[in-house]
Amino acid sequence: MDITPSAQPHPSAAGSAIRRPRVGHIQFLNCLPLYWGLARTGTLLDIETTRATPDRLNELLVDGELDVGPISVMEYLRNAEDLIVLPDIAVAADGPVMSVLIVSQVPLEELDGRTVAMGSESRTGVRLARLLLHERYGVRPSYYRCPPDLRRMMKDADAAVVIGDVALRAALGEAQELGLYVYDLAELWKEWTGLPFVFAVFAARRAYVEEHPEVVAALHRDFLASRDLSLEEIDKVCEHAARWEPFGAPAFHRYYTEALDFSLGERHLQGLKEFARRVGHSDGLAAGFPAEVAVRLLDGDHGGGVPAA
Repeated sequence: MDITPSAQPHPSAAGSAIRRPRVGHIQFLNCLPLYWGLARTGTLLDIETTRATPDRLNELLVDGELDVGPISVMEYLRNAEDLIVLPDIAVAADGPVMSVLIVSQVPLEELDGRTVAMGSESRTGVRLARLLLHERYGVRPSYYRCPPDLRRMMKDADAAVVIGDVALRAALGEAQELGLYVYDLAELWKEWTGLPFVFAVFAARRAYVEEHPEVVAALHRDFLASRDLSLEEIDKVCEHAARWEPFGAPAFHRYYTEALDFSLGERHLQGLKEFARRVGHSDGLAAGFPAEVAVRLLDGDHGGGVPAA
């Protein structure tokens, strides 16, 4: 595979270099393959990265302090008018995802009126959990926020919604050690709807796309190349990821090649729109977006947004 970075000319009208695009980087292991190749190709030198939790990156992109980055689907839907989605790249799953879970001391059907602790890193994972509990299982627990530490959460709660690295550790052994039921939210969604679930999309601010279409187009190509290179070199990625974690490279290989889906095709968009429809109808105005949301994708020919089919 050619790992030469995309040409990203950044001249201004005056001939001086403009600032690098400000790009978000989720600080969870699930996004490692999307960024691994950027370092291999040297593209990291062409961007200014901010590494933070999903909640924080959501805020920075919505507030205009980032130009491009991953954004939780819930926050994307609430701000779709101001954002353009990059095609064919996302954090999704078409079945069990391993890192977005409900762990519980009782079966889900018994959670009515009980307490559910929610970590604060993913508004999409939390909203998916509530949707499934309310609409699929017919239970109405009492929710509260607390730091995303599984053992601490389970001291006071009957169940917990965990995502990212905390959930991955739970799925690979910690939950079993604590004698907990483990429910994979992407798997429950797939059983319920038959569709993939998209947790986060990569998006650019509409104003930035209009001002710098060639920069966004080049950055989009670089992310796709980074993802593809990472999957080609997945054994190396897994070896590095396993160095500081309690589980080995084979667990990461399963996670990156079987659980996570880093694409965004037509079925993913159908799943995204179905989630918007169900939440929009369920929450009404409280959702912060209408049930029918127009998803606009980056146009590879012109850089502008075009409606998704």
